[in-house]
Amino acid sequence: MTTETVLITGASSGIGHATAEAFLDAEWSVWATARDESDLRALREAGCTTAELDVTRPAQCRDVVEELVEAEGRLDCLVNNAGYGQMGAVEDVTTRRLNKQFDVNVYGPHRLIRAALPHMRERGEGTIINLSSVSGRVSTPGMGVYSASKFALEGLSDALRGEVQPHGIDVALVEPGPVETEFSARAADELEPVEASGAYDRVYRFFEDFDAVSGGFASSQPEDVAAVVLEAASTTDPDPRYPVGPAARAMLLARYAPDRIRDRVVDLLYKLA
Repeated sequence: MTTETVLITGASSGIGHATAEAFLDAEWSVWATARDESDLRALREAGCTTAELDVTRPAQCRDVVEELVEAEGRLDCLVNNAGYGQMGAVEDVTTRRLNKQFDVNVYGPHRLIRAALPHMRERGEGTIINLSSVSGRVSTPGMGVYSASKFALEGLSDALRGEVQPHGIDVALVEPGPVETEFSARAADELEPVEASGAYDRVYRFFEDFDAVSGGFASSQPEDVAAVVLEAASTTDPDPRYPVGPAARAMLLARYAPDRIRDRVVDLLYKLA
Protein backbone atom coordinates (compact mmCIF):
# COMPACT_ATOMS: atom_id res chain seq x y z
CA MET A 1 0.00 0.00 0.00
CA THR A 2 1.38 3.40 -1.01
CA THR A 3 1.79 5.90 1.81
CA GLU A 4 -0.31 9.04 1.48
CA THR A 5 1.61 12.31 1.41
CA VAL A 6 0.76 15.69 2.94
CA LEU A 7 2.42 19.10 2.58
CA ILE A 8 1.94 21.43 5.56
CA THR A 9 2.94 25.10 5.65
CA GLY A 10 3.76 27.04 8.82
CA ALA A 11 4.73 23.89 10.71
CA SER A 12 7.34 25.41 13.04
CA SER A 13 4.94 25.75 15.97
CA GLY A 14 1.32 25.78 17.09
CA ILE A 15 -1.33 24.31 14.82
CA GLY A 16 1.10 23.49 12.00
CA HIS A 17 3.47 21.61 14.29
CA ALA A 18 0.64 19.68 15.93
CA THR A 19 -0.83 18.87 12.52
CA ALA A 20 2.46 17.43 11.30
CA GLU A 21 2.61 15.22 14.40
CA ALA A 22 -0.99 14.08 13.89
CA PHE A 23 -0.33 13.03 10.29
CA LEU A 24 2.88 11.27 11.34
CA ASP A 25 0.97 9.31 13.97
CA ALA A 26 -1.51 8.32 11.25
CA GLU A 27 1.44 7.02 9.20
CA TRP A 28 1.31 9.58 6.41
CA SER A 29 4.46 10.76 4.67
CA VAL A 30 4.71 14.31 6.04
CA TRP A 31 6.46 17.26 4.42
CA ALA A 32 6.62 19.98 7.07
CA THR A 33 7.67 23.45 5.95
CA ALA A 34 8.43 26.83 7.50
CA ARG A 35 10.25 30.06 6.65
CA ASP A 36 13.21 28.91 8.77
CA GLU A 37 13.88 25.20 8.30
CA SER A 38 15.97 25.10 11.48
CA ASP A 39 12.72 25.56 13.43
CA LEU A 40 11.60 22.15 12.14
CA ARG A 41 14.40 20.13 13.72
CA ALA A 42 12.11 18.28 16.14
CA LEU A 43 9.74 17.29 13.35
CA ARG A 44 12.62 16.16 11.17
CA GLU A 45 13.93 13.98 13.99
CA ALA A 46 10.41 12.57 14.46
CA GLY A 47 10.29 11.44 10.83
CA CYS A 48 9.05 14.38 8.74
CA THR A 49 10.73 15.56 5.58
CA THR A 50 11.35 19.26 6.10
CA ALA A 51 11.88 22.16 3.72
CA GLU A 52 12.26 25.92 3.81
CA LEU A 53 9.13 27.54 2.44
CA ASP A 54 8.20 31.19 2.59
CA VAL A 55 4.70 31.33 1.13
CA THR A 56 5.31 34.89 -0.14
CA ARG A 57 7.96 33.56 -2.57
CA PRO A 58 6.27 32.16 -5.70
CA ALA A 59 9.28 30.25 -7.03
CA GLN A 60 9.84 28.57 -3.67
CA CYS A 61 6.18 27.49 -3.53
CA ARG A 62 6.48 25.87 -6.96
CA ASP A 63 9.85 24.29 -6.22
CA VAL A 64 8.80 22.64 -2.94
CA VAL A 65 5.71 21.10 -4.54
CA GLU A 66 7.76 19.83 -7.50
CA GLU A 67 10.42 18.42 -5.15
CA LEU A 68 7.76 16.61 -3.12
CA VAL A 69 6.06 15.08 -6.16
CA GLU A 70 9.38 13.99 -7.63
CA ALA A 71 10.38 12.32 -4.37
CA GLU A 72 7.01 10.83 -3.36
CA GLY A 73 5.27 10.39 -6.69
CA ARG A 74 2.06 11.90 -5.30
CA LEU A 75 0.59 14.76 -3.27
CA ASP A 76 -2.58 13.67 -1.50
CA CYS A 77 -3.19 16.66 0.74
CA LEU A 78 -2.12 20.29 0.93
CA VAL A 79 -2.63 22.01 4.29
CA ASN A 80 -2.38 25.78 3.96
CA ASN A 81 -1.72 26.69 7.59
CA ALA A 82 0.88 29.49 7.43
CA GLY A 83 -0.58 32.81 8.49
CA TYR A 84 -0.64 35.57 11.09
CA GLY A 85 -2.96 38.28 12.37
CA GLN A 86 -2.58 41.99 11.64
CA MET A 87 -4.65 43.79 14.25
CA GLY A 88 -5.50 47.49 14.47
CA ALA A 89 -8.22 49.92 13.44
CA VAL A 90 -8.76 49.90 9.67
CA GLU A 91 -7.77 53.58 9.32
CA ASP A 92 -4.57 53.08 11.29
CA VAL A 93 -3.25 50.06 9.36
CA THR A 94 -1.26 51.17 6.34
CA THR A 95 -1.96 49.76 2.88
CA ARG A 96 1.54 48.29 2.91
CA ARG A 97 0.71 46.26 6.02
CA LEU A 98 -2.66 45.30 4.53
CA ASN A 99 -0.86 43.99 1.47
CA LYS A 100 1.57 42.04 3.65
CA GLN A 101 -1.37 40.45 5.46
CA PHE A 102 -2.95 39.35 2.19
CA ASP A 103 0.40 38.20 0.80
CA VAL A 104 0.73 35.63 3.57
CA ASN A 105 -2.89 34.73 4.35
CA VAL A 106 -4.41 34.77 0.85
CA TYR A 107 -1.81 34.96 -1.91
CA GLY A 108 0.37 32.34 -0.19
CA PRO A 109 -2.35 29.66 -0.17
CA HIS A 110 -3.25 30.65 -3.74
CA ARG A 111 0.36 30.13 -4.88
CA LEU A 112 0.48 26.66 -3.35
CA ILE A 113 -2.97 25.71 -4.66
CA ARG A 114 -1.86 26.61 -8.19
CA ALA A 115 1.32 24.56 -7.77
CA ALA A 116 -0.48 21.53 -6.32
CA LEU A 117 -3.60 21.29 -8.48
CA PRO A 118 -2.03 20.07 -11.73
CA HIS A 119 -0.56 17.06 -9.89
CA MET A 120 -3.79 16.30 -8.03
CA ARG A 121 -5.81 16.68 -11.22
CA GLU A 122 -3.52 14.28 -13.07
CA ARG A 123 -4.18 11.62 -10.43
CA GLY A 124 -7.88 12.47 -10.18
CA GLU A 125 -7.82 12.89 -6.40
CA GLY A 126 -6.52 15.05 -3.57
CA THR A 127 -7.60 17.31 -0.75
CA ILE A 128 -6.85 20.98 -0.12
CA ILE A 129 -7.38 22.17 3.45
CA ASN A 130 -7.25 25.90 4.13
CA LEU A 131 -6.86 27.08 7.72
CA SER A 132 -9.27 29.94 8.16
CA SER A 133 -10.73 31.26 11.43
CA VAL A 134 -13.99 32.15 13.04
CA SER A 135 -12.83 35.68 12.10
CA GLY A 136 -13.34 34.63 8.51
CA ARG A 137 -17.07 34.52 9.19
CA VAL A 138 -17.54 37.25 11.84
CA SER A 139 -15.54 40.50 11.96
CA THR A 140 -15.17 42.82 14.94
CA PRO A 141 -13.50 46.23 15.53
CA GLY A 142 -9.74 46.09 15.45
CA MET A 143 -9.68 42.87 13.45
CA GLY A 144 -10.81 44.22 10.09
CA VAL A 145 -7.56 43.58 8.21
CA TYR A 146 -7.10 40.05 9.55
CA SER A 147 -10.78 39.24 9.03
CA ALA A 148 -10.65 40.62 5.49
CA SER A 149 -7.85 38.18 4.65
CA LYS A 150 -9.78 35.25 6.11
CA PHE A 151 -13.06 36.33 4.45
CA ALA A 152 -11.10 36.35 1.17
CA LEU A 153 -9.69 32.88 1.84
CA GLU A 154 -13.20 31.60 2.54
CA GLY A 155 -14.54 33.05 -0.72
CA LEU A 156 -11.60 31.63 -2.65
CA SER A 157 -12.18 28.20 -1.12
CA ASP A 158 -15.92 28.18 -1.81
CA ALA A 159 -15.35 28.91 -5.49
CA LEU A 160 -12.46 26.45 -5.72
CA ARG A 161 -14.51 23.65 -4.19
CA GLY A 162 -17.01 23.75 -7.05
CA GLU A 163 -14.31 24.13 -9.68
CA VAL A 164 -12.23 21.10 -8.71
CA GLN A 165 -14.99 18.72 -7.56
CA PRO A 166 -15.40 17.26 -11.09
CA HIS A 167 -11.70 16.36 -11.00
CA GLY A 168 -12.05 14.30 -7.80
CA ILE A 169 -10.46 16.95 -5.58
CA ASP A 170 -11.93 18.09 -2.26
CA VAL A 171 -11.58 21.50 -0.58
CA ALA A 172 -12.27 22.06 3.12
CA LEU A 173 -12.02 25.05 5.44
CA VAL A 174 -11.02 24.60 9.07
CA GLU A 175 -12.26 27.47 11.23
CA PRO A 176 -10.77 27.51 14.73
CA GLY A 177 -11.90 29.85 17.44
CA PRO A 178 -9.30 30.93 20.01
CA VAL A 179 -6.35 28.51 20.16
CA GLU A 180 -3.55 28.50 22.72
CA THR A 181 -0.60 29.17 20.40
CA GLU A 182 1.95 31.91 19.74
CA PHE A 183 -0.58 33.63 17.48
CA SER A 184 -1.39 36.30 20.08
CA ALA A 185 2.30 37.11 20.62
CA ARG A 186 2.86 37.52 16.87
CA ALA A 187 -0.31 39.62 16.62
CA ALA A 188 0.97 41.87 19.41
CA ASP A 189 4.26 42.29 17.54
CA GLU A 190 2.42 43.23 14.34
CA LEU A 191 0.21 45.68 16.25
CA GLU A 192 3.13 47.54 17.85
CA PRO A 193 4.28 49.43 14.70
CA VAL A 194 0.73 50.56 13.89
CA GLU A 195 0.47 54.31 14.51
CA ALA A 196 -2.78 54.91 16.36
CA SER A 197 -4.66 57.99 15.18
CA GLY A 198 -6.14 58.57 18.63
CA ALA A 199 -9.68 58.08 17.35
CA TYR A 200 -9.98 54.43 18.35
CA ASP A 201 -8.63 54.23 21.89
CA ARG A 202 -11.32 51.82 23.02
CA VAL A 203 -10.24 49.36 20.32
CA TYR A 204 -6.66 49.39 21.56
CA ARG A 205 -7.74 49.12 25.19
CA PHE A 206 -9.51 45.95 24.17
CA PHE A 207 -6.26 44.65 22.69
CA GLU A 208 -4.10 45.50 25.73
CA ASP A 209 -4.90 42.11 27.20
CA PHE A 210 -4.87 39.99 24.08
CA ASP A 211 -6.28 37.03 25.99
CA ALA A 212 -9.57 38.94 25.96
CA VAL A 213 -9.44 38.92 22.18
CA SER A 214 -8.14 35.40 21.72
CA GLY A 215 -10.75 34.17 24.16
CA GLY A 216 -8.78 32.83 27.11
CA PHE A 217 -12.11 31.24 27.98
CA ALA A 218 -13.03 28.15 25.96
CA SER A 219 -9.74 28.13 24.05
CA SER A 220 -8.82 25.05 22.06
CA GLN A 221 -5.44 23.36 21.96
CA PRO A 222 -3.40 23.04 18.74
CA GLU A 223 -3.93 19.29 18.93
CA ASP A 224 -7.70 19.82 18.75
CA VAL A 225 -7.35 21.65 15.47
CA ALA A 226 -4.82 19.12 14.16
CA ALA A 227 -7.25 16.28 14.79
CA VAL A 228 -9.91 18.06 12.72
CA VAL A 229 -7.45 18.71 9.88
CA LEU A 230 -6.51 15.02 9.84
CA GLU A 231 -10.19 14.06 9.84
CA ALA A 232 -10.88 16.32 6.86
CA ALA A 233 -7.90 14.86 5.00
CA SER A 234 -8.82 11.25 5.74
CA THR A 235 -12.51 11.21 4.87
CA THR A 236 -13.68 10.52 1.32
CA ASP A 237 -16.28 13.30 1.50
CA PRO A 238 -15.07 16.11 3.79
CA ASP A 239 -17.42 18.83 4.98
CA PRO A 240 -16.97 22.24 3.36
CA ARG A 241 -16.34 23.78 6.80
CA TYR A 242 -15.11 22.54 10.16
CA PRO A 243 -15.52 25.00 13.07
CA VAL A 244 -13.22 24.00 15.94
CA GLY A 245 -13.95 24.59 19.62
CA PRO A 246 -16.92 25.76 21.64
CA ALA A 247 -16.01 29.43 21.26
CA ALA A 248 -15.95 29.08 17.47
CA ARG A 249 -19.34 27.43 17.37
CA ALA A 250 -20.80 30.06 19.72
CA MET A 251 -19.31 32.97 17.76
CA LEU A 252 -20.56 31.59 14.45
CA LEU A 253 -24.10 31.78 15.78
CA ALA A 254 -23.66 35.55 15.79
CA ARG A 255 -23.78 35.46 11.99
CA TYR A 256 -27.48 34.71 12.21
CA ALA A 257 -28.28 37.72 14.40
CA PRO A 258 -29.44 40.87 12.60
CA ASP A 259 -26.48 43.12 11.84
CA ARG A 260 -27.71 46.02 13.98
CA ILE A 261 -28.18 43.78 17.02
CA ARG A 262 -24.75 42.25 16.55
CA ASP A 263 -23.22 45.72 16.22
CA ARG A 264 -24.86 46.85 19.44
CA VAL A 265 -23.58 43.83 21.35
CA VAL A 266 -20.04 44.38 20.06
CA ASP A 267 -20.27 48.09 20.86
CA LEU A 268 -21.23 47.27 24.44
CA LEU A 269 -18.33 44.84 24.83
CA TYR A 270 -15.83 47.41 23.62
CA LYS A 271 -17.26 50.10 25.88
CA LEU A 272 -16.79 47.79 28.86
CA ALA A 273 -13.18 47.02 27.95
